[in-house]
Amino acid sequence: MVKILRGVVHGRTIELEAEPGIEEGRLVEVVLRSKSLPGPPPGWRPGGTETAAGMMAAHWTEEDDRILAEIERERHRPSTREIPE
Repeated sequence: MVKILRGVVHGRTIELEAEPGIEEGRLVEVVLRSKSLPGPPPGWRPGGTETAAGMMAAHWTEEDDRILAEIERERHRPSTREIPE
């Protein structure tokens, strides 16, 4: 039997929105799938040390800026080439 029920997690307990229709004590298999993304972790803020950029901010140099600018220029260069006749 396959039945899809929705519920709310409370620690190790899942409170179902409807009766499962299965007798008490029956062994079941549960597949969990979240209905929404969990969102950012508590205390997260843009530019904070929780982000990769925030963690590297103290170590970033002008050379790093130059390298990234060069990569960006290369990305926008035409990738086509002349075919010899």
